[in-house]
Amino acid sequence: MTRLFVVWSGFALAVAVAQQPPISNASLRQASASNGLQAAIQSAASAAGGPAWIGYAVPAIPGEHNNGCCWSNDGRGCGLEGRRVGSVDGSPATPIRLEGPSHVVILLRFEQGAAEKLRVYSPDCPLDAGGLPFYWLADVKAGESVALLAARLEQRQRTDSVVHAIAMHAGAEAEAMLVKLSGSTQIEPTRKSALFWLAASRGKAGYDIVSRAAREDPSDKVREHAVFALTQSKQPDAIPAIIRIAQEDKSPHVRKQAIFWLGRSKDARALGFLEQVLSR
Repeated sequence: MTRLFVVWSGFALAVAVAQQPPISNASLRQASASNGLQAAIQSAASAAGGPAWIGYAVPAIPGEHNNGCCWSNDGRGCGLEGRRVGSVDGSPATPIRLEGPSHVVILLRFEQGAAEKLRVYSPDCPLDAGGLPFYWLADVKAGESVALLAARLEQRQRTDSVVHAIAMHAGAEAEAMLVKLSGSTQIEPTRKSALFWLAASRGKAGYDIVSRAAREDPSDKVREHAVFALTQSKQPDAIPAIIRIAQEDKSPHVRKQAIFWLGRSKDARALGFLEQVLSR
């Protein structure tokens, strides 16, 4: 049994290291979040004794959404503390997978015990930590990550970046959180971001929620944004849904916006509807 545990622990560590992005210009340290993500982060932030980056990887939604990185004349890679110093040692260039990576990297910058920045990258993005300590956490549970990120919204952290980070997580916990954040009890910026990512990343289930909001939400601004979100959906019913809104919404402004987005579409159904409008 002991030998089996050692083998499994080694396998888990290998998986975690495989998802760790190439990191340069850093004092790199590794730790486990098996006893809880919040506790692991607090321990790392306390041990750093100053500014530090803390990162981990969780399974990502499929598709092209998670290819986050930076490009410049120096090549591909991001400087976490500003300009990247140079290439990452020992990290040969690899082709970017068109289908997107299987995991997403979440980074938090801590200073004086508080997380002041949030970044989302793909695991193959080279990172320059600017000489700061960099703690890489293994054994992170996706549900704990979603809850940790959602707590930042309660602290009025930047809405778009937090909701985007949540949306990149695969699994039921992230989808349920997006649904919650799209609800009428949330502030408008949060609702708008959640509706966008539900449409863009959650298939038919996300489309159904956004389509309902576009038809029924009492806020003209939310319905207008839901129309835009529908343009990000790959569901075949999205264009007919926008056409109905262009015809039936009680707000002239929302109808105008629906027509605007239909005009940006190359879908034959949208073009046919616009021809009918222009021929009247």
